[in-house]
Amino acid sequence: MEPRLSSAEPTTPIRVELSRILIREMADMQVVELRDVASGRSFPIVIGLPEAYAIERRLKGEEPERPQTHDLLDRVITELGARLARVDIIDLREGTFHAVLTLETAQGPVALDCRPSDALALCADGRAEIWVAESVIERASSGATPQAFPFVADEDDDHDD
Repeated sequence: MEPRLSSAEPTTPIRVELSRILIREMADMQVVELRDVASGRSFPIVIGLPEAYAIERRLKGEEPERPQTHDLLDRVITELGARLARVDIIDLREGTFHAVLTLETAQGPVALDCRPSDALALCADGRAEIWVAESVIERASSGATPQAFPFVADEDDDHDD
């Protein structure tokens, strides 16, 4: 099943990069900030602690003693002869971001519905580009910013890449 935007209008994808990750171990919510490569606009996505650690680990190039879930998925993709091609964050509905992970296979591209946090964990090391629908950036950047999350203000917890 092909994921769809909630809006009937097509929207232009914008290339973004992982700008920073904010981890606070005692909080339920962690934040990754994505930044528009061309304009510098940025917006936050709230994620869980395991995904935040997976992203941070990949950014640092650390390999765990035993494979974690995202490492396993990465290996499955590779062993099946596929390649992670791109991540698209396609929608923001009721405060929840929706993403598509696109794999290149011998049979052609395969698009899979996924959580943005999982997709970001897979491509945090730069192996695939991240794209966000313009409409998502507009809605996300006009609403909550990292400052809207009270635990983000403590710079000691800021894990910049």
